[in-house]
Amino acid sequence: MVPMSASLAWGVFLGTALGVGLWSLVSLMPRLQRPRLADRVAPYVQGVSAEARAFVGRRTVDPLPVLGSLFAPAFGRLTTLLAALLGGTDVVERRLRQSGSSKTALQFRAEQLLWALAALAGGIIVVIAVPAFRTLPMIAQVVFPVVVGVCGALLRDWRLKRVANARLDRMQSELPTILEFITLSLSAGEGILDSLRRVSATSSGELSRELAIVVAEVRTGVPLADALQTLAGRIRLAPLTRCVEQINGALERGSPLAEILRAQAQDARDEAKRGLLELSGKKEVAMLVPLVFLILPLTIAFAVFPGIFVLQAGF
Repeated sequence: MVPMSASLAWGVFLGTALGVGLWSLVSLMPRLQRPRLADRVAPYVQGVSAEARAFVGRRTVDPLPVLGSLFAPAFGRLTTLLAALLGGTDVVERRLRQSGSSKTALQFRAEQLLWALAALAGGIIVVIAVPAFRTLPMIAQVVFPVVVGVCGALLRDWRLKRVANARLDRMQSELPTILEFITLSLSAGEGILDSLRRVSATSSGELSRELAIVVAEVRTGVPLADALQTLAGRIRLAPLTRCVEQINGALERGSPLAEILRAQAQDARDEAKRGLLELSGKKEVAMLVPLVFLILPLTIAFAVFPGIFVLQAGF
């Protein structure tokens, strides 16, 4: 067996990377042979045929065609395994809808698997490159990359949760203004659908985009009450859900919508004020940390140090 030196190992690695890169470039070149009938027909019937969608999906291997073709089956099985291990598909789908993403739960799991594999590779590189890790026991050297990979997967899930919560906060802050705008349109004599269309067209925000989706669904023939209920179920924001219930109830009973929406806008503003008060109460202890550990010690040091200096100089 020939021992592998560092230069030989680098040569093998760089040669492999060069070969894969050249192979990917060659695979991107247009083919000279005529396309098959299935290749020409599948893109036009994928809307009505599951087999055509699967066929087109197999041919989509961006950004690296070679690597995608080689590792797509194994990557798909790993993604399915990760989804089965972590579970919580309903929670992931809800957070994806709340974050405004068009990805499916399986696509998110695939992205989460990429984060985990990247973190795992980074952990392996750290173990190999840092001399301090080589002195640790073998079990620690094996467990460290695995732990880093798990942290990478959890980090992607945490990031999705943070994006979803941030978008919900923006929508909750926009809700009172949107309701007042709709109230003004209703007071001017417009209908509820025309008011929603005007709000979604003239304002820019997360809630306005969601209302634009509602207007588009109504244009396709979906009843307004069902479209609003779908919006409330997709977002699951408590003030918005209450507002949708009030609107649907008013539409069923024929009650005046302007007064109801004005009351809902006031309730949303009051709830925002209560949220700010609760947040300030929670942050009160955190605000004491710089006061106790930074400002107070410096104040004591400035007050005591001159006396200590005078005593030392006197003696």
